Amino acid sequence: MRLEHLTVGYNIVEGLIAVIAATAAVSVALLGFGVDSFIESLSGAILIWRLRAESRSSTSAAIHALDRKAERWVGVSFFVLAAYIAWEAAASLVEGRRPEITWIGIGLTVVSIAIMWWLGAAKRRAAKELGSRALEADAFQTTVCWWLSLITLGGVGLNAAFGWWWADPVSALGMSALLLREGREAWNGKPCGNCG
Repeated sequence: MRLEHLTVGYNIVEGLIAVIAATAAVSVALLGFGVDSFIESLSGAILIWRLRAESRSSTSAAIHALDRKAERWVGVSFFVLAAYIAWEAAASLVEGRRPEITWIGIGLTVVSIAIMWWLGAAKRRAAKELGSRALEADAFQTTVCWWLSLITLGGVGLNAAFGWWWADPVSALGMSALLLREGREAWNGKPCGNCG
């Protein structure tokens, strides 16, 4: 529960900073990163709901049903974000929207790389101990947030270092592909060694 509360709190703050910085810089990669932070918060809230429901349920079947439902909601959140980012990135490329340099975005993604690495590892350990597919899916979403941090840093960093404006929306398109893959895995139910 503490990991999920930390996830929700951190990602709300991260999302607000990223969206404000993205709006100022017109950065689709940073905007996608910020919106993903809100979806990561949603994923954490879903897991909080699932863990609370589990504590009130006495049957293994009821817990499994809750776990599967939560896992599917995590998958849906990936699909929604992937579609949104792909749309914005394509529009940015077609219209030639040139993002400004965003030092706040660069700093935020560097901090997020460290925090998401730690959170993802801690959630994977907890998912294994609990045998929770939903928590495992949430750990994957945290790992995806780590990858998105790297991808975002690449896009905004290349724009800042070399003026390659197109690196920002291209990195956002890369995010979409990653999110679709993770959404499929969460929706279909990724095997969990201790589940069952």
